[in-house]
Amino acid sequence: MPAITADTFTLPRIAGPATSDTERAVRSVTTGPRGYEGEGFPVVRAFAGVDARDLDPFVHMDQMGEVEYEPGEPKGTDWHPHRGFETVTYIIDGRMAHQDSHGGGGLITDGATQWMTAGAGVLHIETPPSELVESGGVFHGIQLWVNLPKKDKFAAPRYQAIEGDQVRLLSSDDGGALVRVIAGEVDGHGGPSATYTPITLAHATIQPGARLNLPWNRDFNALVYVLSGRGTVGPVGHPVQQGQLTVLGPGDRITVSAEDSQDANRPALEVLLLGGKPIREPVFQYGPFVMNSKSEVIQALEDFNAGKFGTIPPNALMPHRPLR
Repeated sequence: MPAITADTFTLPRIAGPATSDTERAVRSVTTGPRGYEGEGFPVVRAFAGVDARDLDPFVHMDQMGEVEYEPGEPKGTDWHPHRGFETVTYIIDGRMAHQDSHGGGGLITDGATQWMTAGAGVLHIETPPSELVESGGVFHGIQLWVNLPKKDKFAAPRYQAIEGDQVRLLSSDDGGALVRVIAGEVDGHGGPSATYTPITLAHATIQPGARLNLPWNRDFNALVYVLSGRGTVGPVGHPVQQGQLTVLGPGDRITVSAEDSQDANRPALEVLLLGGKPIREPVFQYGPFVMNSKSEVIQALEDFNAGKFGTIPPNALMPHRPLR
């Protein structure tokens, strides 16, 4: 897994719990079903079956891959609209090209994140670059949708390109886990992303037999998603494995432990830790629009059809389809 790595013994250590700290208990564990997105790339629907109130301020998350493509197989999305939220694309392994109607764009690769605020409306495309389509290769990533509060749903579109070496790296107290802070903060150490909605997003690699215990904002919800490997979550050690999402209850800290034995092709437990301050507003979602009411979604459709989300730029990035 080529996401940014480091010698954990040289990194700042996450502080242990205070005597007054409480552990967040497990409320539910769900297994995401597999499906297809865009032009046909495989995903795990990480939030399927979870109450929206437990996810708030998040709306949707797909684990893209992990897949080993043959030449000609890599797929992405074509141009499409968004309004009312932010899309976060974190590429763990492989490459994805992005372009939008407001000038944002670039190549997202091993350990990098693209943070796009759709706000009032944007058109964009995410597709594997032509060389990856031709050669094939491993592809693995996450796309997360972060809701915007009503006051920010018509914010000007914004694009942030966050390279892998910009994330904040931390170590567990015993050096057995590496934590990459992408957004928000862990134990006072902040990640590079600027967000409208207060959230924390981190990717942790926990070595076999190791344990990660980290502080978590009491005002945030708390979710742990298993990207790969096997382990346990919570103070009584609920078992979890690849493709499962754990919803945690209130408290001050999160505990995740890796099993002593892992698969040879997945040598460590890889988890995504995410949470945020709930917005607690009505959510009406229709496809790529996340608004507060049906009438606002209808307006979004009308605005999109009227060309108010911008235009596809000249010489735009397009999905690459090899000649056969």
